[in-house]
Amino acid sequence: MLRSDQILATVEMIQKENLDVRTVTMGINLLDCRGGDIDATCDRIKKKIFSYAGNFVATCNEMSRKYGIPVVNKRIAVTPIALVGAGFHKEDFVRLAVTLDEAASSVGVDILGGFSAQVEKGMTATDREYIASIPEALAATDKVCASINIATTQKGINMDALAMMGRTIKELAEKTAHQDGFGAAKFVVFCNQPGDNPFMAGAIHGVEEADAVLNVGVSGPGVIARALERLIHHHPEPGTLQLDELAEEIKQTTFRVTRCGELIGRAVSKSLGIEFGVVDLSLAPTPTVGDSVGEIFKILGVDAIGAPGSTAILAMLNDAVKKGGIFASKTVGGLSGAFIPVMEDAMLAEAVGEGSLCLEKLEAMTCVCSVGLDMVAIPGSVDADTISAIIADEMALGVINCKTTAARLIPVPGKEAGELVNFGGLFGASPIMALKNVGKSSRFIAWGGRMPAPIHSFKN
Repeated sequence: MLRSDQILATVEMIQKENLDVRTVTMGINLLDCRGGDIDATCDRIKKKIFSYAGNFVATCNEMSRKYGIPVVNKRIAVTPIALVGAGFHKEDFVRLAVTLDEAASSVGVDILGGFSAQVEKGMTATDREYIASIPEALAATDKVCASINIATTQKGINMDALAMMGRTIKELAEKTAHQDGFGAAKFVVFCNQPGDNPFMAGAIHGVEEADAVLNVGVSGPGVIARALERLIHHHPEPGTLQLDELAEEIKQTTFRVTRCGELIGRAVSKSLGIEFGVVDLSLAPTPTVGDSVGEIFKILGVDAIGAPGSTAILAMLNDAVKKGGIFASKTVGGLSGAFIPVMEDAMLAEAVGEGSLCLEKLEAMTCVCSVGLDMVAIPGSVDADTISAIIADEMALGVINCKTTAARLIPVPGKEAGELVNFGGLFGASPIMALKNVGKSSRFIAWGGRMPAPIHSFKN
C-alpha cells in the first residue's frame, strides 16, 4: 500500500517536475489484412486500425483527466509492413505508407510506427522493394515512422543492408531538404529491436505479440533530477553522501514514476478491452528546460556533459532506473533505461554546441544506455558510406553486448557542423555535430556480406 507521503510526493512530481506518461502505444497485428492486391490490402488496413483504435485517443484523455496524469502522446505500432506487403513493389509500399498515415489521422493518434522490416540475416526481393520505398514514403507522410532491424546477437550484422542504409538516409534527408532533412528523424536502424517498444521511431508490433496490445512508455528525467537535488541539499557537508545512496534515490523515484505508467496503462487497457503489454520505464527527455537526462550528469558531478566520468554516471543511472522500475510493474519491456537523444534533450544539445560532447564519446555512452546514437544531426555533406560505417559501429556494440542499440542520424542538407537545426516539439533542436575522418570508410562498407554472430551467441 502506498503511504500518504508517497502519494503527495507523486502529486508534486506531476505538478512541478514534468512527470508524465510519455506515450500509450497500441500495437495492432496487420498480417490478416493482406488482400489480393494493394487496393484490397489498404482498405483492410484502414478498417482494422479504426476498429481497434477508433476510441483510443478519447479513452487515453479520459483516463488522464480521471487520474490527473498527463499522457503526452497516443501512438500506434503495427506489424512490420514488409511482412504485410510480401510480394509488393516500391510503389505499393508508398501506397501502404500513405494508407497508414491516413489511418493514423482518422483515429487522431500523434505518430504511427511499424513501416519496418527485419533483415538481420538476409533480404528478400520484397525487403529490397521496401527499402527502396523509404525515402518517398516518409517524405509523403506526416505521422508514419520507419525502422529496420539489420543486426542481432544471434545472427550478426547484414552488411549488404547496412551499405544501403547510408544511401537511404542521405536520399531521405534530401527529399525533405525543405524541412532540414526532417524525414531522417522518422527513420531508425536497429540491432536487437524489441517487438514491444512503445517509443518512436522504432516502435513495431512484433509477430510474437497478441492481435492487439497496449504498451506504455513513462518518462521523468526532471523528476529524477529534482529528487537528487533535494537529497544533495540535505547533505551539504562533503563525505556525508555517497554514490550508492544517490543510486538508491534514483531507484526509489523511478519506482513511483513507473507506478504512474502502470496505472494509466491498465486503466486504458481495461476500458478498451485490449490486452495490457508492458511498461517501458525509459527516462525519455524532452527539449523542455528541467526535463533533461543531461542535467542529471551535472548534478552527479561532471561539469561538462561528455567529460570523463559521463559514461560511468550513465551506467549507474541506467541500472538504478531498471531496478526501480522492475519492482513497480507487473510486466516491463521495450527498451527500459535511460535515453540520450541529442536533439530531444536541451542540455545534451548544448553540450554538442560547446564541444564537450563529441560523436566518439556519445558512442561510448551508448554502450551503457538503452538505445544508441539517437537524434544526432550531422553535416549534410557527409557521404553515405561514412553514415553506414557509423551505424556499423553502433550495430557491433549491440551484437557483442547482447543489447538493443540503434542509430537515428540526420544529415542536414546544406548545413555544416556548428549550424543550428530546429524541428520543434518533442523532436527538439541542436547544433550540428562535427564528424572526424569523414570519407575514410568506403573500402570497409564495400565488402558486403554478413558479419558473423559472436561466439557467445551460440547458447543452444
